[in-house]
Amino acid sequence: MLKRITNCLNGINRPGAALFCCLLLFSSSPAGAADRASDQFLAGYMASIIERDLHWKRDSYVLKIDNGVATIILFKDDPMRREAADKQLRGIDGLQGLSIVVKPVSIEKPGVVAKLAGITGEGETFPTGDLFRPLLADPKQPQFFVSINNSNSLGTPHTMASVGFGETFGLYKWYGSREGNGLQLSLEGALFAQFQLDSPSSDLINADYTIGFPLTYRFDDNSLRFRIYHQSSHLGDELLLRANPPNRVNLSYEALELLYSREWRGFRAYGGGEYLVHKEPSDLKPLSAHWGVEYRGNDPLLWSGRPVIGVDLKNLEEHDWAVDTSIKAGLEFGHSNPGQRRLRVMLEWYEGYDPHGQFYVNKVDYFGLGVSLGF
Repeated sequence: MLKRITNCLNGINRPGAALFCCLLLFSSSPAGAADRASDQFLAGYMASIIERDLHWKRDSYVLKIDNGVATIILFKDDPMRREAADKQLRGIDGLQGLSIVVKPVSIEKPGVVAKLAGITGEGETFPTGDLFRPLLADPKQPQFFVSINNSNSLGTPHTMASVGFGETFGLYKWYGSREGNGLQLSLEGALFAQFQLDSPSSDLINADYTIGFPLTYRFDDNSLRFRIYHQSSHLGDELLLRANPPNRVNLSYEALELLYSREWRGFRAYGGGEYLVHKEPSDLKPLSAHWGVEYRGNDPLLWSGRPVIGVDLKNLEEHDWAVDTSIKAGLEFGHSNPGQRRLRVMLEWYEGYDPHGQFYVNKVDYFGLGVSLGF
């Protein structure tokens, strides 16, 4: 029992391990309940050791446990890696058996398209993370964030707060024939809202709602995101109750987006665009270009935070291809591997047409500080 408590405390930094630690140690049910939870506990605890102590990337292996017997599937052979894992994991209390197998090629024979794309016949339901890394400086990247900005719109300065609630939830991932590669279908949704803090009740100005299905693909340092998504925008109640409220524009559209990304030694460049397939107002011009560059540092710079910077640029046909520029720079805390949770504290600056709601016809510039949570 003492050893199990020690194992639990060692793995407590993983949410799954913490949950099942509580189930095992504090449940008043008979031993059968603990047995039912033991496979899940072992999975969470072993995954914490594999990723925290052995420094394996989450998408480089598959862990399966059945009645206390663990199977780890690797996508490429590395005898030293297998030996280290066997030595570290085999002595875990409650583990009945351990096998580490290598499956660099799918057991199932892939079709012609899958073979050309480097996709195997194996996959995973509800994978963590995404194959196309989230954009650092895009104001409309689905994520959880809050920022405070000094904003200037139509020549009038305001203190603005922007908040976002968003997530990308993996539905299914097809593994690639090389580690880290593959094809993934996800569901994403987000809410972006702006508040005018220097008004008497911190008026809600606008809220944009988006929902979409991104299909992402990675081959080594190259990645693609194809996405179909819907956006609708709604003015805040306090804004409409003002003495001179703006005329409401029912901004709503569906769009097709395609972005290509290339990574190199911490740097990343991306580019592409989107097309509005259905839109309101109907006279909106449909084309836009989207491109940018990023840098993600690997070494801590301050308080274990790694330096990150992103420059995101958009050109809309609606605005005669004028450049909308968003720049964010700061520190990132948490695990550096894709798919892991992290926190970013970033200075931000924007100049161009307003990216939010019906105010897309207004020029705006702002600067401030933001905090974001996500993967």
